[in-house]
Amino acid sequence: MLRREFLSVRNRLPESVVREAGGALALRALELPELARARTVAAYVSVGSEPATPALLDALRARGVRVLLPALLPDNDLDWGEYTGPGSLTRVQHGGKMALFEPSGERLGPDAVTGADVVLLPGLAVDTRGMRLGRGGGSYDRVLARLERAGAHPALVVLLYDTEVVAQVPVQAHDRPVQAVVTPSGVRRFTSG
Repeated sequence: MLRREFLSVRNRLPESVVREAGGALALRALELPELARARTVAAYVSVGSEPATPALLDALRARGVRVLLPALLPDNDLDWGEYTGPGSLTRVQHGGKMALFEPSGERLGPDAVTGADVVLLPGLAVDTRGMRLGRGGGSYDRVLARLERAGAHPALVVLLYDTEVVAQVPVQAHDRPVQAVVTPSGVRRFTSG
């Protein structure tokens, strides 16, 4: 299965590579005009071998951006809370799934994401059409559907390693393209978004 292959490659990355990629990713992402003018950004805290996001989260806060982070609900939907620095995170173990770092403060509700100017999405790969391959839990599919229902049109940006931009990923009817992918080496935009 494609997801397993991408995860397998990621899981073999040394911690130093993950950290280094996170620093480069933050620099590239901060060059995005969408992030430069954003007042609210919905993001996430990377876990394991995902491209590291802490440097980006702190840089956005330093710019005065309101950063919303997800909290996984029992049905795999996402609630949101505000990130106010590393001390505002709590490590939460969700059953047999991996532990996630979630905002420890007030929960703002699943609809809070509709007020974001930019939504930074996790993923395993993106293809040349801007179609994103997620982990398969459906949490961000719900987020994208919620944005669509609300008539909200934030910039959708996926954060990946360079090798995870591929020719094609499988697509389902509910999948939506992203506008851009940020990798440690740069930004790629998609016209279909």
